[in-house]
Amino acid sequence: MPALPWPYLALLSIGYGLALVYGHLAWTAIISVALLLFAGYAVRQRQTPVGQFLGHCLFVVLAVALALHWMPGFFNGRVIAAQRFTDDAARFAMYLNQDKPLIGFWLLLACPWIVGRRSFRLSVYATAQGLCLSAVLALGGAMLLGMIHWAPKWPDQAWLWVLNNLLLVTLVEEALFRGYIQGGLSRRFKHLRQGDDLALLLASLLFGLVHAGAGWQWVLLSGLAGIGYGLAYRFGGLSAAIATHFGLNLLHFALFTYPMLA
Repeated sequence: MPALPWPYLALLSIGYGLALVYGHLAWTAIISVALLLFAGYAVRQRQTPVGQFLGHCLFVVLAVALALHWMPGFFNGRVIAAQRFTDDAARFAMYLNQDKPLIGFWLLLACPWIVGRRSFRLSVYATAQGLCLSAVLALGGAMLLGMIHWAPKWPDQAWLWVLNNLLLVTLVEEALFRGYIQGGLSRRFKHLRQGDDLALLLASLLFGLVHAGAGWQWVLLSGLAGIGYGLAYRFGGLSAAIATHFGLNLLHFALFTYPMLA
């Protein structure tokens, strides 16, 4: 049995504590926790493949509901009011989500294999390569599409943005899309010659599609960025994928129009 990934659980706990400081939970949030516990119990029953499958299905449904803020009992407080970080940027507001981190907790507790441990040196190398590729594809593509331009800045709310993006956004998203989806598909396709490549492309496609609400441009750019995240995960493990994703978001936030031109 894989050892629990305590560093990632500690980071998520810090992020969840940060969210609790700014928001509130209702007793109905226990519904989500109870269903996740049931799904986790089912997934860990190795003697019953059908039970494992149903546990994963329940988790996927809950993950979608939590990500879309459909589950009751969570009051996600707004900590950055709608504003423009530069004069020509679209307005941006930020919420500390208390529901979405539960996805990451479940994945790390029920499926610790998603971490994909690698040596520190290999993780750093994979992060550097993945970040360069993602920056060229996503940020370069956004500039070609006329969505952003060069706009260095560091607003007063930057450190709160950094904590939220690292602890409550990129860690959870990479655990789900790279660790669970890409890693799970790689295990499923291990008999195929190009199984790892197929898993990476499918995970990147799904990552792009979840941004469909923002327009086709974001679907395209997110999918391209996901290729860099996926390569970082394949060769450097979950830590490299998180660092790559966060690094790209930080470059976008600090050096370019954020989130996009108005």
